[in-house]
Amino acid sequence: MKKRILLPLSLLAFTLSVQAQEVVPLTKNEVLSKVSEKNTSIKISQEDFNQARADYRQTNAVFLPNITASHTGIATTNPLMAFGSKLNQEILTQNDFNPALLNDPSQIQNFATKFEIQQPLLNLDGIFQRKAAKSKMEAMSLKQERTGDYLALEVEKAYMQLQLAYKGIDVLAKALQTAIENKKLADNRFKQGYLQRAEVLNVEIRLTEIKNQLQTAKSNVQNASNYLSFLMNDEMYVIYRPSDSLSVNTFNGENNKVISESRADIRAMQLASNAYEAMNKADKMAFLPRMNAFGSYELYDDQIFQGDANGYSFGAELSWDVFQGSKRFGKAQKSKAEFQKSKLEYQQYVAQSNLEMNKAKRMLLDAENKLELTDLAMEQSKESLRIIGNRFKEGLEKTSDLLLSETQFAQKQLEYYQTIFEYNYAQAYLQFLTKE
Repeated sequence: MKKRILLPLSLLAFTLSVQAQEVVPLTKNEVLSKVSEKNTSIKISQEDFNQARADYRQTNAVFLPNITASHTGIATTNPLMAFGSKLNQEILTQNDFNPALLNDPSQIQNFATKFEIQQPLLNLDGIFQRKAAKSKMEAMSLKQERTGDYLALEVEKAYMQLQLAYKGIDVLAKALQTAIENKKLADNRFKQGYLQRAEVLNVEIRLTEIKNQLQTAKSNVQNASNYLSFLMNDEMYVIYRPSDSLSVNTFNGENNKVISESRADIRAMQLASNAYEAMNKADKMAFLPRMNAFGSYELYDDQIFQGDANGYSFGAELSWDVFQGSKRFGKAQKSKAEFQKSKLEYQQYVAQSNLEMNKAKRMLLDAENKLELTDLAMEQSKESLRIIGNRFKEGLEKTSDLLLSETQFAQKQLEYYQTIFEYNYAQAYLQFLTKE
């Protein structure tokens, strides 16, 4: 007995807690604006692009010089270093050539300030690495754009789910009101002896079923609202109410559209393949020599941060790593395999996108046909309920027939709104797939 009492009380308490929550009106444009501004996935894609851009900027070293400055201080009695330090400081005298002093010099201090510059002149593998980094950066930019397109589709879907949930509440609330009226009518008929107790129980069962369905519909509103909060990166998790009702959207696109290779994600796949190709060429160019120019300017003194003596040097260096234990061969083979793999992945991705598009076209056509049928079925069930309801009031129909008709009408209404959702989403998904 306690269980029978506690269950309705717990449901009532849960319902009151939902009703006590703040209900915030919301438009789809507001959701789109907040998602583009606050969504975590968009922020992550932005950081991916920033990372790729930073990698690309590092490749400026292929053209720009490398400049360093250093200040070194030593104290030494090493004969060679002592003689060289005096020579750099330009303080050598005739006595410094005394063999005894040359072989056993006194401690000398030397402070050197040195500025060095290295300028790449010929670095072919670096040039192709730069091309690869640029392709990757552009691919990340397109990936960021496609992430925005996908989230716009998710917003469309989530907003329609919220509209659908409220439509479900409206339908079930009307059904509940009708069930309550039928319960009163059945009770009166039972008291008058026109109905049996079993028929009254059937009416009560139907009333309980509608209450349970209505509670589920309210939970659907909460779920849809929470998902919208997640998309907008809003931790308040309030209950939202859409500013407009669920209705059939007009499809302006053409059903014979094809997948465009200029679509952001497909273009990104192509650029990724280009990056792998450039890396493969860079690994091949690593077999060629490199040429760099260099120069330095030095200041020497026996006091810290001084420079009474100075000198400079400049030149060019041609270097060639002739053999690195077959390391470069393996690296070139690996990058070639990665390039071939990226081309296959691109082909597979385009084929899969075409497959999805054909599936979406069929989904749209099926939803369009289903929309007409569910609309017709809803009108027919509405008329059937009206006729049976009038006959029931006159005592010409059974209670079971009335309950069946009411159930059928509510189901057809829910099916119709569900079909509107499927039809609108099929349109949005097809536009997402064919967007250029």
